[in-house]
Amino acid sequence: MNQQTIDVLGFHEVLQEVAGFARTSRAKDTIKNLTPIMNKRAIERMLEEVQEAVQILNISSSVPIHALDEMDQYIQQAKKGLYLRAVQFSRILSFLDHCRKLKNFMKDKNAAAPTVSLYAESIDNLNNLEDELNRCMRHGQLDDHASSHLASVRRQLSIQLAKLKDKAEGMAKSKKYANYLQDTMVAERNGRFVLLIKKEYRNKINGTVVDASASGATLFIEPNELSDMREEIDLLRLSEEREMERILYVLTENFLSREQTIQIAADTMHHYDVLFAKAKYSQLLRGTSPSVNEDYLIDLKRARHPMLKEKAVPLSLCFGQENRALVITGPNTGGKTVTLKTVGLLTMMAQSGLHIPADEGSTLHIYQQIFVDIGDGQSIAENLSTFSSRLVNIIEILQETNDHSLVLLDELGSGTDPGEGMGLAIVILEQLFEKGATLFATTHYSEMKEFADRKEGFLNGSMEFDLETLQPTYRLLLGESGKSQAFAIALKLGMHPSMIEKAYEITYKKEHPFTSKFDENELKEPRYSKQIATNKYARRAQTPKYAKASEEKVTEFEQGDNVTITATNETGIVYQGPDQKGNYIVQVKEEKQTINHKRLKLYIAAKELYPEDYDFDIIFKSKDYRKAKHQLDRKHVEGLTMEEE
Repeated sequence: MNQQTIDVLGFHEVLQEVAGFARTSRAKDTIKNLTPIMNKRAIERMLEEVQEAVQILNISSSVPIHALDEMDQYIQQAKKGLYLRAVQFSRILSFLDHCRKLKNFMKDKNAAAPTVSLYAESIDNLNNLEDELNRCMRHGQLDDHASSHLASVRRQLSIQLAKLKDKAEGMAKSKKYANYLQDTMVAERNGRFVLLIKKEYRNKINGTVVDASASGATLFIEPNELSDMREEIDLLRLSEEREMERILYVLTENFLSREQTIQIAADTMHHYDVLFAKAKYSQLLRGTSPSVNEDYLIDLKRARHPMLKEKAVPLSLCFGQENRALVITGPNTGGKTVTLKTVGLLTMMAQSGLHIPADEGSTLHIYQQIFVDIGDGQSIAENLSTFSSRLVNIIEILQETNDHSLVLLDELGSGTDPGEGMGLAIVILEQLFEKGATLFATTHYSEMKEFADRKEGFLNGSMEFDLETLQPTYRLLLGESGKSQAFAIALKLGMHPSMIEKAYEITYKKEHPFTSKFDENELKEPRYSKQIATNKYARRAQTPKYAKASEEKVTEFEQGDNVTITATNETGIVYQGPDQKGNYIVQVKEEKQTINHKRLKLYIAAKELYPEDYDFDIIFKSKDYRKAKHQLDRKHVEGLTMEEE
């Protein structure tokens, strides 16, 4: 799946939410990097595993998963010849404890999860290592009895420290120092027992100044009598450190000798972490395990967009048995785009081994590629318009699509001239269909609805709209084309029916009797009658005031003049004009627009840009038009006609 599909459909947001249920950083990263796969058996196995994990969570939600992010780091540290510290062994001990608990947890889960529970058996017995660490560790530190020598050294050290403290306390209470002391208490500074001596008596005490009070009035002095005893204690501490280092090296070697077993245990724990994160996400969505097929069948039963949660309106869709292209019509904000995204996103979720928010019995086809063209995708960097940017994307889709592709197109052909956009949309749909793709497309073009009705393999669908509440129901109706409902809504809101009749005739080139539904007296009521212009207003244009306005001087431009449109600051090229109202036809970005002279300002005159005999048809006429004109200028060509552009 390409990155644009992942971004537009919101697949990354789904993975972020799933990763939030994982306990370890490694599992979070694995989930965030999930991608859809195409192997049917592998997909089915992943979905079955998640289903079993959900059944386990229904029995007990307290699965003993341990944070294992440091295990690989510890193995690499040991391989470099560095011993592991006591605090690291405490974490290893916790990991081993969780491995044992996980094996015990899975022992009675065979009936509910025969496959998932079996994975715990791959964790080999690490009881010997766990027992040895338990014997040597206590509260994150090496225990006194980790070795007999460590116990002996620490015992001697304790005795000597007690003697040193007793000696210091005795000196503090003796008459010898009574006059020099700021306080009779014994303090400890930097591992030394010190007396609190008044500053002015510094020279009366034989010893080392270790520290001073903030005011400087008190000095913390270690008498020489205590220094001699402390040196012996320092030797004992050095002996303790050497013995601790030796023990940690032995434990590190023991740990490293079980590297493969520990690695397998960590991998198993990681697999469980990923699996139960998926299962917890399934519970959050009230998800189910869909079946997957290779028969181009999409059958969603009350499916919901996963990011909409409880706000989602269920989508039921059975498609693909007889048709491969669905053209969806309906009003704006009616749910057409959400329908496309739901189909695409749920397909990606299923092929990534995730349950989908839909009822039991849903099935999805396995696609190699999913292509989308949804949203404007405007490229400021490349200075492309919305239409151009989308067309570039669609051309890429045309190049890559095959009979294993799902293509989702939203408002195909929009952003340009409606007639040309409609023609392009039909040709694109037809070509994608011929290449074998499964198509879902939304549109407002009535011609596309008619095309879908005529074309074998195409099916029309529409988003339901409730005219009573003037609200969309977001329900997809297959086999029928919808309308934008603009006329029905206008009528419902109180627009005069004669105006709607005229609009309908302009749009569909035929009449529709909207006024026949109203009583004649009802249409005379102010709420309707005030909408219609009277003769008084129709004659206003003939009054001297308006006549004078129509005679005002019109700014003159020549064909080919480069002008600025003051309202939008866009530039264009003058094609024709002015008419009686002072309007010019200006070509702006290959589109001809009618703009009043008051809104135009000369930017660069044509005579400065083009030679005197320049053929402006090159700018304003199509290639086909110029070719036909050239032929007719030379001679009469039977059957060749030319429509003015």
